Amino acid sequence: MSSVMSSAVIAAEMISLDAQPASKEQAIAWACQLLVAAGCVEPGYEASMSQREAVANTYLGHDLAIPHGLGEDRAMVRRDGIAVLQIPAGLEWNPGQTARLVVAIAAKSDTHINILRRLTRLIQDTERLDRLFVTSDKQDLIAALTQDGTMSAPRAPAADLDTAINWTVTYPAGLHARPATAWVEAARKTALRLQIRHGAEVADPRNLVGLLQLGLRQGDQLVISAEGNDAPAVLARFRAVIDGLTAGEQRDAAKAAAAQDLPVGLWAPQGQTAFLAGIGASPGLAIGPVHVVAHEATEVLDRPAPLADGGSALHEAIVTTRLQMRALVDSTTRRLGAADAAIFKAQSELLNDSDLITLTCQLMVEGHGVAWAWNQAVERMAGKLSALGNPVLAGRAADLRDVGRRVLTQLDTTQSAGSLQSLPAHPCIILAHDLSPSDTASLEPGSVLGLAIAQGGPTAHSAILARTLGLPAIVAAGTGLLGVETGTLAIIDGRSGRLYLNPSADDIASAQSWIAARDAERATQAQQRSLPATTRDGQAIAIGANVNRPDQVAYALDEGAEAVGLMRTEFLFLEAGATPSEAEQHDVYRGMIQALSGPRGDRPLIIRALDIGGDKQVAHLDLPHEDNPFLGVRGARLLLRRPDLLEPQLRAIYRAAIPGGDVSIMFPMVTSLDEVLQLRAICERIRAAVAGPELPIGIMIEVPAAAIMADLFAEHVDFFSIGTNDLTQYTLAIDRQNPDLAAEADSLHPAVLRLIQQTVQGAGAHKRWVGVCGGIAGDPFGAALLAGLGVAELSMTPRDIPAVKARLRASDSTTLQDIARRALACHSPAQVRALESLLA
Repeated sequence: MSSVMSSAVIAAEMISLDAQPASKEQAIAWACQLLVAAGCVEPGYEASMSQREAVANTYLGHDLAIPHGLGEDRAMVRRDGIAVLQIPAGLEWNPGQTARLVVAIAAKSDTHINILRRLTRLIQDTERLDRLFVTSDKQDLIAALTQDGTMSAPRAPAADLDTAINWTVTYPAGLHARPATAWVEAARKTALRLQIRHGAEVADPRNLVGLLQLGLRQGDQLVISAEGNDAPAVLARFRAVIDGLTAGEQRDAAKAAAAQDLPVGLWAPQGQTAFLAGIGASPGLAIGPVHVVAHEATEVLDRPAPLADGGSALHEAIVTTRLQMRALVDSTTRRLGAADAAIFKAQSELLNDSDLITLTCQLMVEGHGVAWAWNQAVERMAGKLSALGNPVLAGRAADLRDVGRRVLTQLDTTQSAGSLQSLPAHPCIILAHDLSPSDTASLEPGSVLGLAIAQGGPTAHSAILARTLGLPAIVAAGTGLLGVETGTLAIIDGRSGRLYLNPSADDIASAQSWIAARDAERATQAQQRSLPATTRDGQAIAIGANVNRPDQVAYALDEGAEAVGLMRTEFLFLEAGATPSEAEQHDVYRGMIQALSGPRGDRPLIIRALDIGGDKQVAHLDLPHEDNPFLGVRGARLLLRRPDLLEPQLRAIYRAAIPGGDVSIMFPMVTSLDEVLQLRAICERIRAAVAGPELPIGIMIEVPAAAIMADLFAEHVDFFSIGTNDLTQYTLAIDRQNPDLAAEADSLHPAVLRLIQQTVQGAGAHKRWVGVCGGIAGDPFGAALLAGLGVAELSMTPRDIPAVKARLRASDSTTLQDIARRALACHSPAQVRALESLLA
């Protein structure tokens, strides 16, 4: 980025000194007239600038305002330009906000970003800013808005460290949160000092917010430097990581571009129906009543407390939130996929930001309460990101506020955990000022018809999640959206970005016909995914879903699930601030059973006992610290050592099954036969005590020891379920959370496949069935391979079910068995994957 911007974007005739507009509206009109006169914009651009004010606050702070038009009206910009009103007396821009300098921006390119970078620097130079408010020389303003220096001296270039390399940003979307998180993780692996320089701006790559504030775009030139004895090798490793992200970023950009180019038959009303316009963020059409979510500004009382107490409270809140985020990442991965889960992984990384925690502590030292200090720190840093004028970084500000709210609810129990606490029982179109990514990810498509948001943009994480969920969504619809009365009938069109209010009977009928035509297309797919996964020569494979809560069951069944093959009960513990009681657990388990009941009988439900340890830690369980938790007290080992956790859970399960249900119990991370015998004895004792039904008992095969001894275990259990993620990790001695090794933790490794075969053979000796609930069960080729190895049941993320079923129905068992035999003889996962061509 150039250090000097062409002065053609601003000239003396585009500046009005000592202006005295009577109102904000008049100031915008005045500034727009200057832009029109300079040939920068078309005359109608004033309306676009006014609409922008309804969508977002253009007050930058420190008596600066930056009115500009909507992105969708960029075609009205003829050339880049800036108009300035100097208002020494000040003008109320918004309640409590005074503008003394109004910088109106018209830009087709990145000019507005350059201006905002200069303005954010000016905010930090209060002496210069005060002079600009009253200067009588227009050249002072021109210099301030077109040059990177200060009025007194040019900005000194930042010094690089001892060893440096040059690198050009190759990511199409620039350095946004997800790749920046990978940079942070890579930088933290070395003790050497690292620095990223872009022009005169520098950042520590260990600091996520600092990286994002550089506002890096594709093509930007960077200098990456390090100091220390091993600096060249450290830089080489760091470069390998950031280069390695390019292919994925380009792939994501290509997918996004393809999605924007899909041919669509647009629906349009037949009459003059009133509508609110925004930006289409997720395509689709829906009809229904609206539900307006009240926008309540966060008000945090300042309750000073001893500094030590505040520090302890902050530490506990961050630890608890980090565990919640880990659970959310895991849940989102299984429900929506790894790409969407990365949103919350990046959010979690914000909790490690040293600047955020330092600012909170500084405010506490000044005498403020911890909750107030945390909220202020989050808002200040989010404000800085928003002020950069980059829509991607504005979205990251929303992420910071989202994860910040989670910490705040731990610090101040009076704060709301979310904005969707009181949705109606009937399906509705949600109208809201804004929705956090957490709120959006929690939505169930059956309960919500669509989303219309006053703020935001199509690149915001909430918009991305809405597309994954298949919900029509509109963003940037303006604050007028919140004036709509709850219950008003509406049609939301996520492609055109319009919300039609009180449509006529003809319009409703037309929209219903349009929706019916699209539904007919999906109905064919739905019919196919509801068919059993039976190969062409008659081998049937049971298909289940991995779910956490009863309210997720309907979606899983609609995707074609025949059972819940894995209910992860640890999420009852991970998502709560305290250990759930036996009664609370009973209600959830009973809810799962009822959700699976139907006219054709009860569908199977496999409940996995509490699986804590390794990458799933729970603060309120007071578990001892372990240097290597993956090889420590986890799974069955923990349950046998903590009867206070195991026995209430088993009582809740057996009691929930008394009224009926096809329920099985499964124990995680079993490594010895003695563990199986102890667990069976405890189950029988508790079953007898509550007069519960006899339930099948199975174990997870997650370690090589269990697979090797499967023939011995099978004599004492009713079934096996293979957790391929952990089995792969322990077989290959690879931490699947290590970004340098994660790609090598391939569950199609021949060693892992041989252990799966050994498990199937051991189970067959006692006529036990084997299922798989790990990641490869949801991969069509992986599922085909498992079926060829003799696996009888596959459980996966609901969204993976249709593709897996289609793959199995298009195959015959003899071909799958032949491919499985070939796979067992392969030398590498790559050779195994090459066998997929035999299924074509």
